[in-house]
Amino acid sequence: MEQHRTRPPHIRARRETPSLPPQAARGGRRPAAVRRPAPPVVQAVRRFPNPRLTGLGGGLFCIAVMVVLGCLDALTFDSLTLYGVLFLPVCVLTAVWVRRNDLVTAPIVVPIAFAAGLVPVAQGGDGFGARLMGLVTALATEAGWLYGGTLLAGLIVTVRKIRLMNRRRQANRRPA
Repeated sequence: MEQHRTRPPHIRARRETPSLPPQAARGGRRPAAVRRPAPPVVQAVRRFPNPRLTGLGGGLFCIAVMVVLGCLDALTFDSLTLYGVLFLPVCVLTAVWVRRNDLVTAPIVVPIAFAAGLVPVAQGGDGFGARLMGLVTALATEAGWLYGGTLLAGLIVTVRKIRLMNRRRQANRRPA
């Protein structure tokens, strides 16, 4: 089945036409910029995978990873603190990997994933009431990790959105 492009033609046309800097139009030459190689840390980060997840995909990724980490933690260390520490990198990855159009979903799905993954780790007795009480107690005692991870995802998403708006503003300022 053939998939057609969903973008309007004016966006595609603008991207396909190369724009020259004003100096090139006047025939002036400017000195070639000397590029220094990026630091080793930046080069290592660039080698990491860079998927772009939809809002739903980011939510499923975050929830699935947190449930797996919760099960592994319950089987090995049974530590709520370890679960909270492991929650932070998942928040960062979710906020970094979500698409630009779905940035708002990352801070929303992160607390849901924390609660879903906390179910196997939470201490509780037999029966629904005891399990629910253990989950509520774990959420109350580990609220710092929950708020910290949500704040971290929110900050990353906010910075990404500000950078996106600045790029769009600069692109609109350039003469056509």
